[in-house]
Amino acid sequence: MAQGLGQELGASALLLKRLSTKQINKQERMNYGLVWFKRDLRWQDHAALSQASKNGSVRCIYIVEPELWIQPESALQHFDFIHESLSELDAYLRTQGGCLEVHIGEASDVLTRLWQESPFAELYSHEETGNGFTYARDLKVAFWCKGNDVTWKEFAQFGVVRGLKNRNLWQREWERHMSLPIQEVGSIKFWRMPSPEPFLMSAPEHLQHNPPLRQLGGRSHALSILHNFLNARSIGYRGGISSPLSAPDACSRISAYLTYGCISMREVVQATRKHLAQLPPQASRHRSGLTAFMSRLYWHCHFIQKLESEPEIEWRNMHRGYDNLREQDFNQEHFDALKQARTGWPMVDACVSMLRETGWLNFRMRSMLVSVAAYPLWLHWRPVGEWLATQFLDYEPGIHWSQMQMQSGTTGINTVRVYNPIKQAQDHDPKGIFVRRWLPVMRRVPIVWIFEPWKMPTHLQDTSSDVSNTAIAIPVVDLALSTRDSKNKLHALRKTQAVHDGNEAVVNKHASRKTLLEPSKGKSAEFVSDQQLGFDF
Repeated sequence: MAQGLGQELGASALLLKRLSTKQINKQERMNYGLVWFKRDLRWQDHAALSQASKNGSVRCIYIVEPELWIQPESALQHFDFIHESLSELDAYLRTQGGCLEVHIGEASDVLTRLWQESPFAELYSHEETGNGFTYARDLKVAFWCKGNDVTWKEFAQFGVVRGLKNRNLWQREWERHMSLPIQEVGSIKFWRMPSPEPFLMSAPEHLQHNPPLRQLGGRSHALSILHNFLNARSIGYRGGISSPLSAPDACSRISAYLTYGCISMREVVQATRKHLAQLPPQASRHRSGLTAFMSRLYWHCHFIQKLESEPEIEWRNMHRGYDNLREQDFNQEHFDALKQARTGWPMVDACVSMLRETGWLNFRMRSMLVSVAAYPLWLHWRPVGEWLATQFLDYEPGIHWSQMQMQSGTTGINTVRVYNPIKQAQDHDPKGIFVRRWLPVMRRVPIVWIFEPWKMPTHLQDTSSDVSNTAIAIPVVDLALSTRDSKNKLHALRKTQAVHDGNEAVVNKHASRKTLLEPSKGKSAEFVSDQQLGFDF
């Protein structure tokens, strides 16, 4: 017994020594906080950087994660936009006496290397509502922090509430977040002198697709584009954002900068409200445009909240009653025709061509693309969504996957909207200007046949081809017949008991509220159908 007691006392003494050492080590590593930039590539209104700088010295890092860049949604344009944004961020930090460090590797491994080099007690970052990879990575980082006695302080990036129980009070939380003061970053004390050499960041060789006409990354571009929109272009917002001809100027064009955090949502909301308040009474059209824009800023966060509350909607139907609706009938030839801008419907193919060259497309045309994929082409939303994610410079997972499912009819709570690509062309490009701009093969086609060239008389087809003799694509399916068949399949499924039984759960978790009152006051929330945001604003 004496020997056992001695062993127990010895073990206890060793444990106390280890605890004492741990406490000392934690005190010793309180000399700086590690600020981890992710999709928040700015310095103004950056809660993580602001809080860390108030608490002491800081060390700023960005991690290039190889596994992130092998995800099917990744493209070279995303990498280069981030690189451009990081370069500007690094330049600013150097004016403050520091720099941005870029590290390569799995996040937990990088944190381990940095901690072994110079231990830190606190990690600062924004909350990220990303894809399945970033969700799993953040769980690993949380586990790493717990194991190394590091406090991870995360801050809200958008008006998105982590751990939200239901939607009843969500709007109030959104307003609270947007009304907080812009967090100014004062003088920053860095943990050590910056490296004289700028960071190196090479794109993985496998990455493809970098549109020649895409927007450039960086906060300066974000501020310039927002200023121009608020002061001038927003006058044409209402009525101008639907047509692909007017939308490039009428739309805000800040979506990519919000996606990568070159500017904060709060900055945009407050700047817009300030501009609205300063408009003279006679500026009704300008006021109308900015008011509509404000509503879309709200819906931006509303959709991201869906993915935050249910990460599985990235890869499975929001309403499980729609499982196997399209999975068994996927037609690769139809998908290839869509990707190659060879569906045969000129408006669809012109939109794909523009997207391929610019990385951007206005909201209605994005909705039309997904609708065509989902109904006449009868393609499942997941592979189409992966492809479109690589095409959209402003790919925002929360908005993207919610919209893919909304347009494909698998949410159970939204009105099914099926866009006819011929009617969309007639409504938004009546003279065929957009189609001819992005489809050279159509430039000699008479206006009467511009949206249905397959109906041209045979004797006109040879003389209407472009100078490169590229054949005009023929529709891959009969539009009217295929659309009718797909709608019948969807509506037949909607009438089943399985779908009916699952509707309430989806509504309670994801539907927006028209009236947001606390249940304790004896009133319940009204549910309204989500707007067709169509990815961009």
